[in-house]
Amino acid sequence: MKNSMVVPIAILIGGAIVAGAVYFTTESRVQNTASSSGNPSAVLPVNASDHILGNPSAPVKIIEYSDFECQYCAQFQQTLHRLINNYGPTGKVAWIFRNFPLTKIHPGAMRYAEAAECVAKTAGNGAFWKFADILFANQPVASSDIGKYAREAGANPASVASCIISKSVDARINAQRANAIAAGAAGTPYALIVVSGAAPVVINGAYPYSYLKQEIETALAIAHSARTQAARQ
Repeated sequence: MKNSMVVPIAILIGGAIVAGAVYFTTESRVQNTASSSGNPSAVLPVNASDHILGNPSAPVKIIEYSDFECQYCAQFQQTLHRLINNYGPTGKVAWIFRNFPLTKIHPGAMRYAEAAECVAKTAGNGAFWKFADILFANQPVASSDIGKYAREAGANPASVASCIISKSVDARINAQRANAIAAGAAGTPYALIVVSGAAPVVINGAYPYSYLKQEIETALAIAHSARTQAARQ
């Protein structure tokens, strides 16, 4: 029975992605270019609805705005995983993933973002991170493979397909994209290192691990100093 459903679900999701690609390529309500007035401090605070890898209460947070069709984002995904593998266990650094689909240059980006958010909505945050890794590892993603990848991540392909068709996650994706633009993003990956007591540090591009490690160490020092001062008061 499961095998008999695979093809229809793949066709359903694939059709939704193709149809969505046509729509969102011409959609102009949310622009994909940032103005010179972008303000990194405009980035929305992290909350429970975010996709968080690591300690939600970590003093240092990396907030990333990403596009599932962006090759540099795929490289940056690996770099950030390395950072979290090294700093996450201590609870000092967390990674927050937000969507910034560049629909004018990546026709399928919005629908892949929808698929990822629908995996999260129907199967949870853990499934989202697995699905995101699978999407990036398999660029370019065939529309017919979305159902298979959703299942690999632990989600029900039929539920994901229904969610995509309903567009129930579109408002969330568009809000994140608008916030990325407000914060100054003009492309992807665009990330900010956020620590209390200091202005966000902008990482505009797929910077290497060595550079990010240096910035993280600086942010951790700021966080430690702030805690020390608070303890003395």
